Amino acid sequence: MLTLTDQDFHRLYTYIQKNYGIDLSKKKQLIASRLSNTLTSQGFGNFSAYVDEILSGRDPDMVTAMLNKLTTNYTYFLREEAHFKYFTDIILPDLEKKHAKDKVLCIWSAGCSSGEEPYTISMYLKEYFGAKASQWDTRILATDISRKILTSAVTANYSSESVSTLPASWQQKYFVKSGNGYSVTPALKQNVIFKTFNLMDPITFKKKFDLIFCRNVMIYFDQATKDALVRRFYNATLPGGHLFIGHSEGLTKATCPYEYVQPAIYRKTAK
Repeated sequence: MLTLTDQDFHRLYTYIQKNYGIDLSKKKQLIASRLSNTLTSQGFGNFSAYVDEILSGRDPDMVTAMLNKLTTNYTYFLREEAHFKYFTDIILPDLEKKHAKDKVLCIWSAGCSSGEEPYTISMYLKEYFGAKASQWDTRILATDISRKILTSAVTANYSSESVSTLPASWQQKYFVKSGNGYSVTPALKQNVIFKTFNLMDPITFKKKFDLIFCRNVMIYFDQATKDALVRRFYNATLPGGHLFIGHSEGLTKATCPYEYVQPAIYRKTAK
């Protein structure tokens, strides 16, 4: 394993925190162990030259590859299933009434990783609206900072083990056998719009959202970064809209603009 000096460690984690909100200030050993093989394979003899190249910004793909190594893109279908029960039982009936005329829902999966979350949301939407689904625009915006992981999400090929967490009827309805695994059906794919997006950037999407999923993403952020992101989410949420975070996460009551609903579910006050 290559040696990571304190100076190079400071330069690297400061750059990552400033530009991507990820706090690795106490993860020197993790950085050294996870990146050493990458440096060697890319022809770097030491961390200093590698950090110089990262900080130059000349190769965005190199930065993305680094972030993929240092964070865990762990997700699965139906993750934190209680969220989807609340979504189906409470939120969707309200949104169906609210959008009875325009029939457009605005939902954002922020930090969507390899696509399981937005495809799960899409399946619930199709199940809820049933025969009326074609009358509604329920396309989900799904974003992630990693172009590589988004390519995987767009390809939408999943292992048999991954799909096995879904009800059998959903497996048959929304997936087709592909090699040793399964591929998402075209109809489900078309209901998700994937885009690269850095959550540290201003949120300037054309429409505000009825619901934002940002689950198990802010665990990497320090408190100030998290607070600032939640404020940006709040400004991008429609009155009465919701924010879902991961059950292992929490928002600070004193600084959170949303009202608390129940663990990991927050709501913007309706006006």
